[in-house]
Amino acid sequence: MTFAAALTVAALLTMGAISPGPAVLMSARTGLTEGVRTGVFLALGIGSGAVFWAVMALSGLAMVFKLAPGLLWGFKIAGGLYLMWMGLGLWRKADQPLVDPEAAPPRSARSAFRLGLTTQLSNPKPAVLMSAIFVGMVPPGTAAGMIGALLVYLFAAETTWNILVAKIFSFQGTRRAYIGAKTTIDRIFGGLLGLLGLKIAAF
Repeated sequence: MTFAAALTVAALLTMGAISPGPAVLMSARTGLTEGVRTGVFLALGIGSGAVFWAVMALSGLAMVFKLAPGLLWGFKIAGGLYLMWMGLGLWRKADQPLVDPEAAPPRSARSAFRLGLTTQLSNPKPAVLMSAIFVGMVPPGTAAGMIGALLVYLFAAETTWNILVAKIFSFQGTRRAYIGAKTTIDRIFGGLLGLLGLKIAAF
C-alpha cells in the first residue's frame, strides 16, 4: 500500500468521523449536560467502537453481510430500535432539572465509556463505512504496521473529534443558553436521535 493511498484512507476516515450521526449528537449533549470530562470518556468509547468495526471489516465483515443480507437487516433493526429507545428516554426526561457537572458528576468514567461504545456499536453506518474503506482501499497483503497505523489514526480521529464537540458544547455560555431552554433542546436531541434510529431501521 502506497503512502498516497494511506493518506486517502486517512482522509476518508476523517470525513467519516466528523459526519453527523448518533455519536456526534451524543457527544454534543454530553458536553452540555455533563461537561467535557465525561465527554472525554464518551469519546474514548466512540473511538473504540470505530476500531472494533474496522477490525471486523478487515476480518471479513463485508463478505458476511454480502452472503447473509438478513444478518445486516437484523442488525440495522436492532441498532435502530436501540437508538429510538435512547431518544425516547431523552424526550421523557426533558423536563427534569440539569445536574451541575461541577458539583456532582452524574456519570462515571466507565459508564460514559460504555455509553460511547454502545452508541457506536448500535449504529450500522460505521460498520458499512469501515467495510467500504478497509475492504475497498486496503489491498490484501498490506503490512501489519500500516494497518496498525491506520487503526491508531482512526481511533485518534474519532476520539479527538468527539472530544472537540463535547468541549464546544461544554462552554459556560453554551450551557447557560441550554439551561434556559432545556426541555425544548432535550426534546430536539431526543427527537433527532429517534429519527436517526428510525432511518437506520427502515432503510
